[in-house]
Amino acid sequence: MPLFCRHNRLTAKCPICSREMESDLAAKAPPRARPARPQRAGAGTAGRASRPRSGGVVTRKLARAADDGYRSPLAPGLRATADAERLAAALTAAAQRLEPPGPQPAVATEPDREEATWLAFLLALVGTDAPTVHEALIDSRPSWASGELPELPGDRARTIAAYRAWAERAGSQIAAFEGEAAWTPQRRFARVFERLALPGFPRAARFELLVILGSAGVYELEAGELFLSAGEDATTDAAKRLLVSGDKLLLERRARELAEAAGVPLAALDRGLAVWGTPGAAADPAAEAAPSVRAALGLR
Repeated sequence: MPLFCRHNRLTAKCPICSREMESDLAAKAPPRARPARPQRAGAGTAGRASRPRSGGVVTRKLARAADDGYRSPLAPGLRATADAERLAAALTAAAQRLEPPGPQPAVATEPDREEATWLAFLLALVGTDAPTVHEALIDSRPSWASGELPELPGDRARTIAAYRAWAERAGSQIAAFEGEAAWTPQRRFARVFERLALPGFPRAARFELLVILGSAGVYELEAGELFLSAGEDATTDAAKRLLVSGDKLLLERRARELAEAAGVPLAALDRGLAVWGTPGAAADPAAEAAPSVRAALGLR
């Protein structure tokens, strides 16, 4: 090996030639054998196939009755008479719960509108599937005026704090819900629904709150649309399945057509669709459905 390189430098100290020498040596060196990785017992193709994949999409298959040729232009997603009967029962029950005094009679009988509104909010926040908590709230009647925060299951303290701040910005709960005097009941429902988009207060809870207050006569409120939203929402999922569309505007239009033909308030579809589309939900097919609902669905 020459002592001096072509650059008249010591070969070992020349930055160019020393790198070339290292590259040549690395290319001529034999490849190193990698140590075999120990394989656990039961590992292999069969083991990998049985291991669940993380991060995949989980598809939930809803139970449906067998296709017996049933078809309805108002409910294009139905393929079985049994499903249509269950829908008729769910819509009828949902419409009946909207009749005065509404789904929460305790709200209608509360003489103080501020306290009635507060109680309705807490009941809606808990959800429709917690009757035991509902009874406890009605018995204890947490006071709005005292500023006390009731202890509710789950992480609901943040939602309660956001709601109180929302009402205080308007001056009172009554002022926040009444809005402008020129608003129609449908306009009031829509505007308050939008403004109630608080942390931890999803579409279903907001809709239920306005339904409770409107049916109890606390405020003039009437749903003009379902405000369907993406995500884990039973009403939205059921509407997509029943009305066969993923377009929000088309779903809202088809929902209005179904409600008008069935002779039920549009708000009844919120609860009715959620019950119909949830496996195991309380919708008694043996219950007598309203004649107008049966006629709309083409049931004898």
